[in-house]
Amino acid sequence: MAGGTFARPLVLIGPMAVGKSAIGQQLAQQLDIPYVDTDAAVVAAHGSIADIFAGRGEHAFREIEARTVAKAIEAAKQRQTVISLGGGAVLDSGTQQLLEECTVIYLECDAATVADRIARNTARPLLQGDAMSRWEALFAARQPVYERLADIVMDVRSGSVAELALRLEERLREHAALEKEAEK
Repeated sequence: MAGGTFARPLVLIGPMAVGKSAIGQQLAQQLDIPYVDTDAAVVAAHGSIADIFAGRGEHAFREIEARTVAKAIEAAKQRQTVISLGGGAVLDSGTQQLLEECTVIYLECDAATVADRIARNTARPLLQGDAMSRWEALFAARQPVYERLADIVMDVRSGSVAELALRLEERLREHAALEKEAEK
């Protein structure tokens, strides 16, 4: 079934390395709709995130990120789209307001789930030094924001990307049906 079933942009949020990009891409493919990874869009327009952090600082990166997210959400209002956000994008108050117009899916996990992925990817500027301790601290600070913004919370601790995306599609259809029922 085509993605037109869902009235609002579908936005995946959650901590670094939880699988937002892989699951988002798979979901978009299943629904036959476009996919936007806002981190990839930032890199395409401005160079590597690590270079932005090193050269201009986190504040400059967050401003670029917020503008990129706003553009992606605005475009997704015209054509149904799956969007995955960087782990810290939800901290921006403007982004939080824009997410009210979206169906927000929080991909939930724990440190054990992401430990191998973090160990393999040393390019994350916020995880320099003791990567797992930094991840846990960032997650602890951001988790309440993820939970508050989420329309759907999905545990991604087990299952392949394909299985998780199928499970998410099912959850989205249930959510859309409940929303439709509530409108009556």
